Amino acid sequence: MKMKAIDWIFFILLVVGGLNWGLVGIADFDLVATIFGEGSALARIVYSVVGISAVYLVVSASMKGKQQA
Repeated sequence: MKMKAIDWIFFILLVVGGLNWGLVGIADFDLVATIFGEGSALARIVYSVVGISAVYLVVSASMKGKQQA
C-alpha cells in the first residue's frame, strides 16, 4: 500500500497531535498552547487540523480496507 503525499501530511499531523496529548497526559504541558497561546485562534486551528487529519485517515483506511476485501 503506497501512501500519497496528502496521506503523509495528515499522518505527520496526527503523530504531532498524539505527541502533544502525550505531553499533556504525562507532564501537564500543552506544547500547542505554549507556542500559539492558550485558547488562541491559531491553537484552535492546529487542534482542528489535527482532528480533521484523524477523521481523514480513519475514513481513508476504512475505504482501502473495503477495496482489498
